[in-house]
Amino acid sequence: MLTLCILGFLDEEPLHAYDLRARISGLSGHVRPVSDGALYPAIKRLEAAGHLTRHTEPGERATPRQVLTLTASGRAEFLRRLREPADLEITDRNSFFILLAFLGRLPDPADQARVLRRRLAFMDEPGSYFYEDGRPLRARDMTDRFRRGMLQLAHATSKADRAWLERTVGELAGGVSP
Repeated sequence: MLTLCILGFLDEEPLHAYDLRARISGLSGHVRPVSDGALYPAIKRLEAAGHLTRHTEPGERATPRQVLTLTASGRAEFLRRLREPADLEITDRNSFFILLAFLGRLPDPADQARVLRRRLAFMDEPGSYFYEDGRPLRARDMTDRFRRGMLQLAHATSKADRAWLERTVGELAGGVSP
């Protein structure tokens, strides 16, 4: 998801790495804070792949700033990742939210709807945090109040997610503007 964040924020505008890290942390920081030890190697990999470039601009003080800019190749990779997200980006809620943060940059509403339909299909599969003999357990099966609470909260969240996804897919299919 770090790569998607880097490409996504740079698709919006060129940024200094410090500003890029702040935006990524704002998006996912409380769940997965980004460290310099993760960010700078990812930037170097993307630069080596030709997906971004650096140039020097004067800094606010005497120190020049290295500004990162997305290349045409980087934009193509970014759009590919949005059109064809990995399974984890569909199934993991936090990863899916990061995907959603940039999905509006994908120009074709049919591609956007296709991604949302994948999330809906995933949500149709039976699942739980707890299983017994391979069968997913529901809130009504729980005697522990906290586990029951987890499942009740997950069910309510899932219901809200599904309503938004179905409405948005319908709007995208009907050509309704946001």
